[in-house]
Amino acid sequence: MTSLPALIGCDFSSSPSKRKPIVVAVGHAASGRVQLQSLLRFDTLDAFADWLKQPQAWVGGFDLPFGLPRALVETLRWPTDWLPCMQHYAALTRAEIRGTFKAFCDARPVGGKFAHRATDTPAGSSPSMKWVNPPVAYMLHAGVPLLIEAGVTLPRLHGADPTRVALEAYPGLLARELIGNTPYKSDDKAKQTPERLIARKQLLQVLELGQTRLGLRLKLSHAQHDTLVDDASGDSLDAVLCMVQAAWAQARHVAGDAHYGLPACDPLEGWIVSAPLDSAS
Repeated sequence: MTSLPALIGCDFSSSPSKRKPIVVAVGHAASGRVQLQSLLRFDTLDAFADWLKQPQAWVGGFDLPFGLPRALVETLRWPTDWLPCMQHYAALTRAEIRGTFKAFCDARPVGGKFAHRATDTPAGSSPSMKWVNPPVAYMLHAGVPLLIEAGVTLPRLHGADPTRVALEAYPGLLARELIGNTPYKSDDKAKQTPERLIARKQLLQVLELGQTRLGLRLKLSHAQHDTLVDDASGDSLDAVLCMVQAAWAQARHVAGDAHYGLPACDPLEGWIVSAPLDSAS
């Protein structure tokens, strides 16, 4: 066992259900190995919020955006300090968000409809103002207020309880490093193919061998391995990918980095953990 705080990785849903729950991977790290302990599932936002508030020490990677693009916020004349901006955003309805963001996009030229954060290019992530495919704007709207309410610290953005540390993670960033652009998951039953199952096996094999830029080896039981492979939605695997990114951040912190590996970034936009400072890195 280790004296370090637990690790968590969260595959988030803005509208969780029994069919599509929020999945949280729980584990710990020691000597460059990341051990998965359990997978938790929450089918309501309230249940997830209650769990976040529990007095337990952890470093977590959460697959949802923690900030909006500065260009969007300044154009809309919203508060440009992170906490007031998030409080303003949380007070809007999803319909208001969609209408406001659609009007912003409609006023911009083809090819540049969405505003991006600085982290989007090196991470390969969708703009955090997208409301469809994937609806990450709604994920931010549903998730960040829960983190604030739970009193957790978001490095570079918001200081609170230093024993519970939430970082913006993106499983696609690590997955692409491991297996390129090979599809490995789908919520669509028709797309849950043998090829995607093979891709999940390949992804786990590379993780277990530790052949990643993050320098960490994933440790799984046979039953855990089968669970991750068999979940064709990829939600369980994505939660584990987020947990591995959190382990990298925890290692940076142990090595003396007060910001858990996050570079000096825009304090309104935030940064995706383990994303390089530029896309060439």
